[in-house]
Order: sequence, then C-alpha cells, then structure tokens
Amino acid sequence: MMPKQRGPGIFLRASRDIELVKRHGRRWSTSFFNLLVYKMEGAPSRAGIVVGKRFGNAVRRNRAKRVFRELIRQSQPDLLPGQALLVFPKREALLQPFGEMKQVWEATLQRMRVVRSRPV
Repeated sequence: MMPKQRGPGIFLRASRDIELVKRHGRRWSTSFFNLLVYKMEGAPSRAGIVVGKRFGNAVRRNRAKRVFRELIRQSQPDLLPGQALLVFPKREALLQPFGEMKQVWEATLQRMRVVRSRPV
C-alpha cells in the first residue's frame, strides 16, 4: 500500500517559510496572542503556531496549539489567498473560553484585512 500523498496543507511547516514571516510580516498584538501576517504571492494561505518552552509545560503548550489549530481550521475558508500567518499564543489564551477566543481571532483577522468580508 502506498503512503498517502500530502499536499502543502494549511499549516506552515518549513522553517524557511516561518523565518520569512518572522522577518517581514506585519505584527498585530492582542492580550491572547501575537499575529504576524506576510503576503506570499501565488501560494495558498497557510498558518503556523509557535509556542516556546517559556509558555509552560508540554501539556499547556500542546493545549495552546490545539486551540489555535482549530481557530485556523475554522477561518481557513475565509482567508484571502496567499496569506502566511504566524501565531504566537500567550498564556492568557488558555484561560479564555473558546467562543471568546474565536471572536478575538476573527476580529483580528478582519482588522488585518486577511479575510473576505462577509455580507451583513
């Protein structure tokens, strides 16, 4: 049986792509996360999550990654093409209910103009 071929996916994995976003991305800070956005022409929109050891133990780091992966998955259909997002969660993010985090996430994406505007 052949292994399943994986496409580029919705997550940034290559360290060179992550470094590019770190170096040239526009930054937006909230009380729950920092977000860097970089326009990558001709590429699908992708996102990465960076959680350092200073964040806490492995359980807390993994929980933060799970929460932000789900936020990214839910917003993926609305992202404009060619956007590279890099999220740096803050410890306070784990203290918030998911619904509240989602509202802050969506509002931030709209402020940074990386999502399609929805009709009211």
